[in-house]
Amino acid sequence: MITIAYILSSIMFIFGVKGLSSSKTAHRGNMLAMIAMLIAIVITLLHKKIHDFSFIIASSFIGSTVSVILAKKAKLTEVSRIVAFYNGLGGAVSVSVALIEHYLTIREIQLNIIISIVLGLLIGMVTITGSLVVYAKLRDFVKPAPGVCEIKHSLHLLLFIVCLVFCVIISFSQTCGAYLLAFFVISSALGILIVIPIGGANMQVVVSLLISYAGFAAVATGFLLSSNIFIMSGIIICTFCIALAIITCNTMNRSLPADMLKSVKVTVLEDSDRNDHHKVIAHAPEDSIILLENAQSIIIVPGYGLVVAQAQEILHDLENVLTKRGANVRYALHPAAGRVPGQLPALLKEAKVSPNLLFATETINDDFQNTDVALVIGANDIINPAAKNTNTCLLHDMPVLNANKAKTVIICKRSLSPGFSGADSELFYNQKTLMIFGDVKDSVTTMVKFLKARAEEKEN
Repeated sequence: MITIAYILSSIMFIFGVKGLSSSKTAHRGNMLAMIAMLIAIVITLLHKKIHDFSFIIASSFIGSTVSVILAKKAKLTEVSRIVAFYNGLGGAVSVSVALIEHYLTIREIQLNIIISIVLGLLIGMVTITGSLVVYAKLRDFVKPAPGVCEIKHSLHLLLFIVCLVFCVIISFSQTCGAYLLAFFVISSALGILIVIPIGGANMQVVVSLLISYAGFAAVATGFLLSSNIFIMSGIIICTFCIALAIITCNTMNRSLPADMLKSVKVTVLEDSDRNDHHKVIAHAPEDSIILLENAQSIIIVPGYGLVVAQAQEILHDLENVLTKRGANVRYALHPAAGRVPGQLPALLKEAKVSPNLLFATETINDDFQNTDVALVIGANDIINPAAKNTNTCLLHDMPVLNANKAKTVIICKRSLSPGFSGADSELFYNQKTLMIFGDVKDSVTTMVKFLKARAEEKEN
């Protein structure tokens, strides 16, 4: 009976993850995975024949209450941060279990236990620190320092080898307090150094990889606890997230090993350097009205700024106003837009934007050259021409939207600050670009207001 329940739970996990591949079935897939997890927890507790559930119930109640409160208060812009934070907690669980099993089995160690402990500790610590760095980056607590920072892959390899040496020592030593402390410091440094130089569109790949690490750590934990459901769910998470990372890399014309293992060079321009070479004229939202009125074809390029401003509803209103005037309005969605894959499509779906108006980069990119207006809402890196023109740019070789080929480009963003990669964009200073600074939602609201007012004047 126990085995059948575990098999049922595993099947539900598989179909739950499958459901996440489409926005239409994502909610159902999420619910299915939740039910599978609940079944696995209940069956495990019954199988272990636990007599006193007071501590388990109390801790579960506290954890569930905190999670529900955080989830209710979280905005869509904070989803990626929450994912990173919870992923770090998953790594912490694997480390805790590995430590407990190490001290419980210290006098009767077997090879399979040694391997599981080593993997649980190492991957768990890398997951914890890496996820916390991602969380700090998404909260803007950690930013690239001005200048150049190079972190060699050889340093990562050296730290990894040192970690393995300490893992072997810890596994066979009965008095390993000092070794354990040194191991934690080095493995934590490894997780930090792997993630901290990575920015821009690569953050999506990093998040996927860190979740796969947590899944791998869960597999090691499953072997330690002899839990088939732990092993199965960990394998599903690991393979799913690695596949997601590979797909994301492919959409950006990069390979996963090359992207993660190469030396990383981060260059950030100082504001003074930027201002010395370029001057930009700030426009008001109403300056774009005549251009939008006369445009027959408009491509809207949403970015993370749209997510931050929560401007999806008013942007949909602008789309409707322009469509009523006879313009052909479409949306260009870049796979790296937002902080996690699928964030922009989910946001636009929430605003009831027709799926027929949403186009992928490879589908719509050639149409920019025949487009009257490219309306960019809070996007930076995904429209940066330097990705194609400058070899030293951090975004080099990443496919970007050809917004610069439109007859006119209107860019709405809060300030002249560069995108997440720190790379400056020459498109901001192009003569055919109108830069509208300020809150994105307020800017689009003003556009809608003026367009509606002019439409009413013409009717009267």
